[in-house]
Amino acid sequence: MSTDVTAKSPAPAPPGGTGSASGSGLLHLVLDGLRRNMRQYGMLLALGLIVALFAVWTDGDLLLPRNVSNLVLQNSYILILAIGMMLVIIAGHIDLSVGSLTAFVGAFAAVLTVQHDLPWPVAVVLCLLAGAVAGAAQGFFIAYLGIPSFIVTLAGMLVFRGVTEILLEGQTLGPFPGGLQKMGNGFLPEVGPETNYHNITLLLGFAMVAFVILQELRDRKRQQEFALDVVPFNLFLLKLVAIAAALLTVTLLLASYKGAPIILLILGALVVGYGYLMRNSVFGRHIYAIGGNLPAAKLSGVKDKKVTFLVFLNMGVLAALAGLAIAARLNAASPKAGLNYELEAIASAFIGGASMSGGVGTVLGAIIGGLVLGVLNNGMNLLSVGTDWQQVIKGLALLAAVGFDVWNKRKSGS
Repeated sequence: MSTDVTAKSPAPAPPGGTGSASGSGLLHLVLDGLRRNMRQYGMLLALGLIVALFAVWTDGDLLLPRNVSNLVLQNSYILILAIGMMLVIIAGHIDLSVGSLTAFVGAFAAVLTVQHDLPWPVAVVLCLLAGAVAGAAQGFFIAYLGIPSFIVTLAGMLVFRGVTEILLEGQTLGPFPGGLQKMGNGFLPEVGPETNYHNITLLLGFAMVAFVILQELRDRKRQQEFALDVVPFNLFLLKLVAIAAALLTVTLLLASYKGAPIILLILGALVVGYGYLMRNSVFGRHIYAIGGNLPAAKLSGVKDKKVTFLVFLNMGVLAALAGLAIAARLNAASPKAGLNYELEAIASAFIGGASMSGGVGTVLGAIIGGLVLGVLNNGMNLLSVGTDWQQVIKGLALLAAVGFDVWNKRKSGS
């Protein structure tokens, strides 16, 4: 008994089959890369979406050169605090004293320069040293005496606020010397031929784009050498294009107004320096280690007490720098300065990808989180949204960011 078998001819390829398959495969690759790296790119995409929405809602006022410059000046001190707070949270701790410490440093600077006529560069050095001493004192109680950071920094918040009021005697003190004022309000000088743009700002912007691209390429090559997972090349290329476009846009906007603010250069140096510290140094790896798994870090020989002490000392220095920046911008020291700055810094770190359990976060993430809050504040002010609703919206944004982090970790674990 025989069975007839009829051979089936292959189905005809759809028109443009190869191109369609290639395009579909590329789209699938990009979407898969985004899903696997959602933690890294989620807030960056959210920042872009927020900027786009407010640009439309404000009829373009958000992206006016003058407003972009003000956005940098208004949020620089929060971004400085966010960098230090990110390190503290990665190490598994919290710091509630930074707002009061910024107020204390501003008051200390006013007393030195206004009341005692001390040269402002000397006053700046002394203020940074005062911040280091304050941070070191808190770090000692936390690291070597084992008192929880929440309790120590809560006590520090009360102490520094009280000392601020004692120094200022309940009054506002100012103005500051011109050199110190430029730290918070100054811009780079104009040099070179007469153009429609600020020449130095353009050069710095192009240099920053080149530096970021080279750094990204170097990091990708290093990951490949160690056989680590890297994002698909198409997604990596899209990331480079997006970063370059964003940096060039901000550069052109700043260059078409007064140029780059001086505080932006300070902030840029901090981002580059601390980014390198956390990615490439032994100290940075130790911070991640004690925050991620303290017992294992101890068994590996990490000096956890020393690392914790230095993390809080560093937070004190950055809080002092932020205090100088905000005092210089306001051109006066006030007993009420720095209110809720610690909450803004903590929110920036968590929105930027920090984990409540420690061991996770990046310096760039802290900057992105701070910018999300800064754009929200600026955009809502342009739309004349009341301060009551602003608090509600920012609270929901923080809750959404932490909820997204929890959801993403559960999804990754499953």
